[in-house]
Amino acid sequence: MQDLKGFYKNKKVLVTGHTGFKGSWLTIWLKRLGAEVVGIALDPLTGRDLFLLAKLSDKIIDYREDIRNLDKIKEILTHEKPEIVFHLAAQAQVLPSYQNPVSTFETNIIGTVNILEACRHTPSVKQIVIVTTDKVYENRETMTGYKETDPLGGYDPYSASKAAAEIIAQSYRLSFTQSPILPINQSISTARAGNVIGGGDWSQYRLVPDCIRSLETNEPIIIRNPCAVRPWQHVLEPLSGYLLLALRMSEDSFKYSGAWNFGPEEKDIKSVKDVVDLLISLWGPGEWETNNKDRKSHEAGLLMLNICKSKDVLGWKPVLDFKETVQWAVEWYKDYKECNVYQLCVDQIERYMNKWNSKS
Repeated sequence: MQDLKGFYKNKKVLVTGHTGFKGSWLTIWLKRLGAEVVGIALDPLTGRDLFLLAKLSDKIIDYREDIRNLDKIKEILTHEKPEIVFHLAAQAQVLPSYQNPVSTFETNIIGTVNILEACRHTPSVKQIVIVTTDKVYENRETMTGYKETDPLGGYDPYSASKAAAEIIAQSYRLSFTQSPILPINQSISTARAGNVIGGGDWSQYRLVPDCIRSLETNEPIIIRNPCAVRPWQHVLEPLSGYLLLALRMSEDSFKYSGAWNFGPEEKDIKSVKDVVDLLISLWGPGEWETNNKDRKSHEAGLLMLNICKSKDVLGWKPVLDFKETVQWAVEWYKDYKECNVYQLCVDQIERYMNKWNSKS
């Protein structure tokens, strides 16, 4: 973690999806590291999205454009000349992908092509990290975590679109950055993270935001599938992986290009019920109940990631255990109304970096 500030200081970094939950946290972290951040995204979805609460539009170069518009994306990159690109912009949920499969495929597939194509024509860009998901794997719901070399798949439109984005990124990497025929001086990697939680997420159809909305209004939390098991992790865990990955890519573009899993330790992979029970115990009064009638489409019951490659090759590791992961999220939601939200996030980032350094 000590190396990150030296690497990112004064570098121009492009974050797509910077108005989203993960994108806002990444933007704050990059600003803390001294980077000049350029963002491309659509407008925030709610009035209390983290991007708005932290007043990030005042702190970065803020573009509101659709990544499906290749000409505009090329124009922005040509003008801004970023050195590092983190591509997070996406339709990022399973259930809405059933409702709007065409826009999901367009955003997640064509949008990824457009970012990679714009980068290909922007010589200043050196490192590109394409953020996908743990759901890119052909999920057979086995008791072993999926490795980066396991087959890709996708039952629902969201998962399929992200698996396609992985193949597209691999094609650009092999065709252009590692090709003896058409080489360009760039490196491309993909990052597959688990189920991310943390303060500032207000998305629909996500467990923790749904819990917080119910707890704030003293209503029962409604759960679709309490026994579903997921690799839950605090938002800072995968973001630390993305930041470290780009740094390593700058050191050896061939060795560190490719696919990387970022998830919790196996002991911290828990069920939905485990998350909700712990969240309620940390929050105060609350209760939950199951409503199976809401389960109108397929959702995987078990999903696990193998993070050995990231630990052994990249030198990354998760810092927070399961209890700390939920606890940090609850602390944010309890404090955000009375605090400077930007500073609240910075304080958690500092705590995280200190824990990382103490465990190194």
